[in-house]
Amino acid sequence: MSAFVALQEKGLRFEVTTIDLAANANHDPRYAAMSLTRRVPTLVHDGFALSESSAITEYVHEIFAGAPLYPAEPHARARARQVQAWLRSDLLPIRQERSTEVVFHGAAKPPLSPEALVAAEKLYAAAEALLPVNAENLFGQWCIADVDLALMLNRLVINGDVVPERLAAYARRQWQRASVQSWVTQARPPI
Repeated sequence: MSAFVALQEKGLRFEVTTIDLAANANHDPRYAAMSLTRRVPTLVHDGFALSESSAITEYVHEIFAGAPLYPAEPHARARARQVQAWLRSDLLPIRQERSTEVVFHGAAKPPLSPEALVAAEKLYAAAEALLPVNAENLFGQWCIADVDLALMLNRLVINGDVVPERLAAYARRQWQRASVQSWVTQARPPI
């Protein structure tokens, strides 16, 4: 999602090729030859292939003119990258119990396990500390980390889990961004 949003924010024309992960198409020899990590997404630009969403968004930010994807101030930019890395490497119970099927297919899931509740509290504490009071974005101006944080929060919001209202409102606001809606409204095969 964040790679797609990054390309949209930059106003770039691009082609999306769907890879069937359920059929392990990412391990097909043709895809494996292109994608070093055999992961989705993989961006191909001028014969250079790059996978991992945060690496793609950083590359797009640095290579292409247009709207910035990261804050200009070095500490804020580093914090945005920290947020992205953290959301992808931690909070596993939330990601397991509130997969993106909840977000993009409306699949309802049972109450969170004790482990997921602990992860959710950790998420809320960090988000509360990061998001200034009455702010619409993490670092003043929108950045790609806002999308990643909103996605993690929306795993819970969309399922109907109890989320602090300030954070739920932030996630709903981020979800309305045109580039995000372009991803959210993509046609998806049924689960």
